[in-house]
Amino acid sequence: MEQRRLRKTDGTDRSSGGRAAAAPTGALEQGLSGRVALITGASGGIGRALARRLAAEGAATVLGYGSRAGPAEELAAEIQAGDGRATAVGADLCDPGAPAVLVRSAEETFGPVDVLVCNAGLGRQQALEEVSSSDFDEMLAVNLRAPFLLAQRVIPAMRERGYGRILFMSSLAAFTGGIIGPHYAASKAGLHGLTHFLAARVARSGITVNALAPALIAGTGMLPGDPGQLFSRIPVGRLGTPAEVADLAMAILANQYLTNQVISLDGGMYPR
Repeated sequence: MEQRRLRKTDGTDRSSGGRAAAAPTGALEQGLSGRVALITGASGGIGRALARRLAAEGAATVLGYGSRAGPAEELAAEIQAGDGRATAVGADLCDPGAPAVLVRSAEETFGPVDVLVCNAGLGRQQALEEVSSSDFDEMLAVNLRAPFLLAQRVIPAMRERGYGRILFMSSLAAFTGGIIGPHYAASKAGLHGLTHFLAARVARSGITVNALAPALIAGTGMLPGDPGQLFSRIPVGRLGTPAEVADLAMAILANQYLTNQVISLDGGMYPR
């Protein structure tokens, strides 16, 4: 496994510290403008849609990616061409040192992380008898350990500034078990426990912690079957879109009274 791989492309002038003037701490009217957002899995459909929305709101975006450098670097260039601030950073989340590398890169380029979106996920479909101990460990390393280490790394500085937004991207499989595999369902359910543990302890510091659990979203690598056959399972009669996930994610990130929640987005399949 590649250790602490790091590649970075950005258009930032580090001579001035690389960060625009910070927004007033806790200011409702400021929104996400001037904030620094780190989003993992930015080379995928949901990650790209959300990164574009964050950049459009005026946030400096750090686009974390695993093995797919091209899409993340193209997105960083697209944001920069639109007068936004963005950098693409590669890190292997199977490596326990990768979260520190991502956060350090964000801090060196733009400043302390204000918004953390843990969107990267591993979703290899396997039957119960096919899952080895190494498969299980790899799934939890990417889907659960990396989000924990990222949050652990950014929370102290968020507390100092009295502002922070943390969003974990979960899955409906955390509620139902799903069909991807036991290791996948377990890793996503673990994010819910992590959400509740953290949120209760950081809320008075101006930090919100929530999880978003989408299901059957087009344009992602997580579809467990043929899209045409999946339609019949969804009450709205179609797959969701990355843009719809980004819409809900942005609403969660913008709301400073919403915390300690796991919100599903599944076209009406599983009412809760």
